[in-house]
This record gives sequence, structure tokens and C-alpha cells, in this order.
Amino acid sequence: MESKDLINLAERPINQPGEARDALLAQVRADLAKDGCAVIKRFLTPAGIIALTAEAESVADKGYKSFSRTNAYFTKDDPSLPKSDPRRQFYERSNAFIPADNFAPGAPLRAIYDFPGFDGFIQDCLQEGAFYRYADPLADVIVNMAEAGNGFPWHFDTNNFTVTLAIQTATGGGAFEYAPGIRAGGENFEEVARVLNGTSDRVVRLELEPGDLQLFRGRYSLHRVAPLTGDRPRYVAIFSYVQEPGMVGAPERTMQLYGRTLPIHHERAGQRADAYID
Repeated sequence: MESKDLINLAERPINQPGEARDALLAQVRADLAKDGCAVIKRFLTPAGIIALTAEAESVADKGYKSFSRTNAYFTKDDPSLPKSDPRRQFYERSNAFIPADNFAPGAPLRAIYDFPGFDGFIQDCLQEGAFYRYADPLADVIVNMAEAGNGFPWHFDTNNFTVTLAIQTATGGGAFEYAPGIRAGGENFEEVARVLNGTSDRVVRLELEPGDLQLFRGRYSLHRVAPLTGDRPRYVAIFSYVQEPGMVGAPERTMQLYGRTLPIHHERAGQRADAYID
């Protein structure tokens, strides 16, 4: 199946300059400016949803499943900090990521990622002058697979902005919750702590449906996937973009998420330009 049959170009003409594309861009930009999150409903065709679901199921056994306790920064405990510090708040995580090297060129997921105009549309939405695909060979385009359990607890993303595509929802639960721009100007540990203990009024709850494309500035907004229920797994594709060329994940976090690292992760360790602790 060709990418033009997967993407709902009739309603979402991402590769066709004109009024329809301009209107879509204006809405996405407005939503991103408001709280760092925008959702394009019905981005996939019904056939596209079926094709991506089948692809995800075909490589589901390649997902790295992990059950652990983690904080929002994926760092180790630091006994020198007060017990109330968010860096010392650890939560159960049950999740699985299907690494990028399981999705072949020309297959449905990469057909969308490589569709002419896709990157340009995303860049236009984000209005980023510096805009590059994540260079991590395990993480540039992946599928998050979540089953009944604790989901993915509160965390920040390593990359500056993330594009996700809902493929299949779980039987129950699995809402996307986020605190917009909570550390846009700094770590803001006090407000992060309020989100973690349930006293913050900044949390937004979002229910995504299969075929929805989401743009999210996850490096600056604390977010989580709420606990899931039922037998049907939740599949969400993640396309990652960054503001510097050649960026990859840190070795420790890559090992946590994918169960393995590659030489490139160690060669480029510590080369991030920002000073955030993850």
C-alpha cells in the first residue's frame, strides 16, 4: 500500500500548498502556542489504520518490555536531596517500545515518515528554523506498545518535540495527560512535585483515537499515559525530531527504553546542548 493511501490527503492535504493546508497549519500553530500540544484528527485513512495496526502486531514480539521504578527524569535516586524532591519520586512503569530498526523502508510506518511533504509539514507546524530528524537508529520512528497495567508514568522527553500517531487504543484507560510548558524556563521542581502528588491545576487530559496525529513539545511538558485495562494493547507510533543534527539518546536511557545500545550512543554521549538533567 502506498503512502498516499495511508494518509487522509483528501482532508489533510499536507503536501498541497493552498487554502486547506494553510487553514490546517493555522489551527495547529494556535494549539501549539496555547499549550504545546496539537492534534490533527483523522490523519490516517481507515485503510491506513488497518495497515499500521497489522504492522505493529507483526513486530510486537520485538518490543522491549520493561517493568521498573523510574522518576520523571530517568535518573538514579540521589539521597542527598530531600525526600519530597521530584527527582526522588519513583513510580512503577510497565511498557514496551518496538525499536526503529524493526520498521523497514517502504512498509506502512516508514512510508508515512518518508512521504514527500511530511517532514516539511511538521516543520511548518512547529515553525522551527532548526529542524532535524532524530539521528538515533533505535528511536527515530518507533511504536510504543502498552498493555494492561501502569502505563507510562510522568516523565519528560529527551527530544525537543515529538510527533505521535495513534494506531490502536487499549480496551480501557490510556488517556494522555500533560502539564503544558512546566519547565519551559527552568526545571520548576516545585510545580513538578505538585503534578506528581496530584495537587496541580495545570494537568490537561486528552483522549486520542486511532488515526489521530499529535504534535507535542514533550521536553518541556511533564506528561504520562494513564493506566490501561483490558486485553487489547495500545499502539502509538512516535516520530522524533530535534533542533540539532546528529542527536541520539543517552546510553543509560537508551538501555532503559530499548534494552540495548549501539556504538553511536556511546560515541555521542554528553553532546546535548541544553542543560536539563535528563
